[in-house]
Amino acid sequence: MAQHFDYIAIGGGSGGIASANRAAMYGKKVALIEAKALGGTCVNVGCVPKKAMWYAGQIADALRYGADYGFDTTLNHFSWAKLVESRQAYISRIHQSYENVLGKNQITVIRGFARFVNSNTVEVDGEQYTADHILIATGGHPEVPSIPGAELGIDSDGFFALQEQPKRVAVVGAGYIAVEIAGVMQALGSETHLVVRKQGPLRSFDPMIQETLVEIMAAEGPKLHTHAIPKAVIKNADGSLTLQLEDGRHLTVDCLIWAIGRAPATDKLNLSATGIELDAKGYIPTDKFQNTNVDNLYAVGDNTGRIQLTPVAVAAGRRLSERLFNNKPNEHLNYDLVPTVVFSHPPIGTIGLTEPEAIAEYGESQVKVYRSQFTAMYSALTQHRQPTRMKLVCVGPEEKVVGLHGIGFAMDEILQGFGVAMKMGATKTDFDNCVAIHPTSAEEFVTMR
Repeated sequence: MAQHFDYIAIGGGSGGIASANRAAMYGKKVALIEAKALGGTCVNVGCVPKKAMWYAGQIADALRYGADYGFDTTLNHFSWAKLVESRQAYISRIHQSYENVLGKNQITVIRGFARFVNSNTVEVDGEQYTADHILIATGGHPEVPSIPGAELGIDSDGFFALQEQPKRVAVVGAGYIAVEIAGVMQALGSETHLVVRKQGPLRSFDPMIQETLVEIMAAEGPKLHTHAIPKAVIKNADGSLTLQLEDGRHLTVDCLIWAIGRAPATDKLNLSATGIELDAKGYIPTDKFQNTNVDNLYAVGDNTGRIQLTPVAVAAGRRLSERLFNNKPNEHLNYDLVPTVVFSHPPIGTIGLTEPEAIAEYGESQVKVYRSQFTAMYSALTQHRQPTRMKLVCVGPEEKVVGLHGIGFAMDEILQGFGVAMKMGATKTDFDNCVAIHPTSAEEFVTMR
């Protein structure tokens, strides 16, 4: 006899856990199915360990600045092993926190891989479970190119499994994951190469962001290789790897990291048994309420092909449970104006339309752009001056702010409050009417002329 639940969430990552907890808070009988560690990509091989490594890079930067602040900052040793130990201990505490909250909410955690039997039944290790509502929140996984020797490299998951720091590393990819990993490795002292297929990294970002990041990379590293298409990977006698490019160039490194994109984790769920229709790339299309094409089956997070960010999955999952179990029939996540940060060196913050997007949507005559560039005080006192650049994209006679972009020290912490303002429909005048906090980088957003 199958065990029955009000709600089953398949996938114990950010979206699944958030939705399951919210449903249980309304008295529902809930099960959470997870085959690996609780927390999914974000906690185990994504946001959390990435941010820990980024902080280590920030400390390395601070040590470089120390002499100009009067400190004798001679570095005797850096222990990659100690960093990994501290990082994993922190993640273990998050796992325990999840266990505690799930237990408090009386959620049944089922360990194993789920496969659908039909649209309201799943099977895990031979046991069947049914539910009135089932959420698919299985996330995604890194992709690896189909070239000879690709298996000699590692993906972003493998990066977090490294027990020793490679002396020479090549990161292949132009998205934020590639930029972040390359930035960490460069800051921690590895000879680092970033290999991109076209003219530069972060091509979907505002041109100001792209250009400034490339400028900083030229000054500080990593070494950027553009128009570089991988052809093959060869393992050498000394254990090193040579990445061959289609145009004849090659790189020899100790570690090769693929960060070329991610694919949805939907192929092993036996979704054909449910009638759910996937798109050409394997994603699960949903409407604005996270409904699939099959009644009482829902999807949130990276497997939907929408904005692939942890807070987006969390917000969508919680709102879904509010709609299903708290009598809020119109509750759903608005996917417009989602702030995002790239933890590069220095960090990038962005929300809304890029300048080209605004011009395409509203017409050039309706768009006015405000800019600022300076050196943040943190590095201005040192020999290692690093640029900060900011931009506001405004439209219409009221100059509504539809895009905000920045790269520079502390941009990761600056963005959130401005995101709230933009969600409320702030105009340039609203920004101007806010008294600046001085001296900060953030004040530039309210003093631009």
